[in-house]
Amino acid sequence: MRPSLLADAASAALRTVRSIAVLYRAGLVPVPRLDEGIRSLIATHRYGPLAGSLRIAARRAPHAPGLVDERGVLTFSQLDLRSNALARGWKRRGVRPGTTLAVLCRDHRGLVLTLLAAGKLGVPVLLLNTGFAKPQLTAVCERENVRVLVHDEEFTDLLGDVSGVDRYLAWTDSDTQAIPSLDDVIADSDDQPLPAPHKPGGFVLLTSGTTGTPKGAPRPKVSPLHSAEFLDRIPLRVGEATYFGAPLFHATGISQFMLSCALGCTVVLRRKFDPEATLRGIQEHRCTALVVVPTMLQRMLDLGPDVLSRYDTSSLRVIFVAGSALSPELGNRAQEAFGEVVHNVYGSTEVAVATVATPRDWARAPGTVGRAPLGCRVALYDEQDRRITRPYVTGRVFVGSGLAFTGYTDGRTKDSIDGLIATGDVGHFDADGLLFIDGRDDEMIVSGGENVYPIEVENVLVEHPDVREAAVIGVPDEEFGQRLKAFVVLREGAEVDADGLRDHVRENLARFKVPRDVEFLDALPRNSTGKVLRNALS
Repeated sequence: MRPSLLADAASAALRTVRSIAVLYRAGLVPVPRLDEGIRSLIATHRYGPLAGSLRIAARRAPHAPGLVDERGVLTFSQLDLRSNALARGWKRRGVRPGTTLAVLCRDHRGLVLTLLAAGKLGVPVLLLNTGFAKPQLTAVCERENVRVLVHDEEFTDLLGDVSGVDRYLAWTDSDTQAIPSLDDVIADSDDQPLPAPHKPGGFVLLTSGTTGTPKGAPRPKVSPLHSAEFLDRIPLRVGEATYFGAPLFHATGISQFMLSCALGCTVVLRRKFDPEATLRGIQEHRCTALVVVPTMLQRMLDLGPDVLSRYDTSSLRVIFVAGSALSPELGNRAQEAFGEVVHNVYGSTEVAVATVATPRDWARAPGTVGRAPLGCRVALYDEQDRRITRPYVTGRVFVGSGLAFTGYTDGRTKDSIDGLIATGDVGHFDADGLLFIDGRDDEMIVSGGENVYPIEVENVLVEHPDVREAAVIGVPDEEFGQRLKAFVVLREGAEVDADGLRDHVRENLARFKVPRDVEFLDALPRNSTGKVLRNALS
């Protein structure tokens, strides 16, 4: 064997050993009952990471609470039996491996049972975004050849142009429906276990669709060892409880949901995010982890100290923040309010996790997205595809991960170099090797020959005590080519004006980064995961 192949094999073996050590620390390696560990691996291989994990949890702790939503509690055993019945009912109705099943649901038991039943049938699930417009949903369902559509009653009209599909309601708000519900199928079916499918069905996640029709990013199969990519830097443990603010259709939500199921954790869901209800849920269920996007965290903190103090959130060990940029100001406020529990996670739909900033990383360098965890690689490249190794030099971010996708469903893929996939962002490392994201590579503003990334100016603006949120774009300028325009949402009772904000930026950044134009808004346009819709600003 050639030396390079020997080195690769040795490196892979070392990663496997380290991954097993991480899983053991989290409680996922059942020493001395290694037979249970083998059984878990077999179940995950046969049914996929979600349905396989649920079967194991139902075996180990059948009466433990597996899910809590607005309809109450379901134990792991109840989830297992009801998803058996749903899978059998669908099988009787002609649903087979290879049938694409799409789901447009908020976070509740209907969505979870759909995912579990699909896993037991080996059926791929297309996770639709509840924030998409009618034309986007129609186009995606047609492109992905959807044959079964599960949705909440509230989205019936939104899906009115989708034809040639069998429909089922996952959540109903009225007493009479023309469409059969999941409860109807479950009540009419046997709940005995099904034979394992030939192969797991997997998931198809969708990109945000901010620049056109959303692209499908399939996740056909995930190895249990890849859980170490999250658990290496995030101290989640077996048998705890996780509150989900982030929607399950998004990569952030579904990845942590699958991990929570693998850990046998109680999953607490709510159909629509409510900041005070989230605090109440954390207290009631003694949640050790909270999964949110930055705008949700901001809404919780904006309740103010009087409201925050009413709830005991001392059980929290992890606030998992992902989906969009976490500003230094917001992250610092969260650390002050909840303690040193904020984990800033950077990744994308295509690469999954790339880096994680632990509370210690954040304390050292607010705004960082941290370091690559076990099994991940991050590198920066310049415009000539040369790797950047010096600190504080901005380059394009490329990531390698065991959870990375292999291409979109339409055959396209992302740019890649040296086996790493482009995230579409630019960033830099500091002298300690911590990564910072400077912005999207297509959002750079060139003003008078100077390069400006909006996120740097936005972070300075939100540090002003009167500013709640801000977005910066480039607008045409005859003299400079582009000039900076800031859109600002002020806090209640704020008195600062445009000149005051420009002075604030000027005191902290170079003159060419000061916005010439400032427009005040009641709210920034955002998608369902908190990303600013910059094309809606002008």
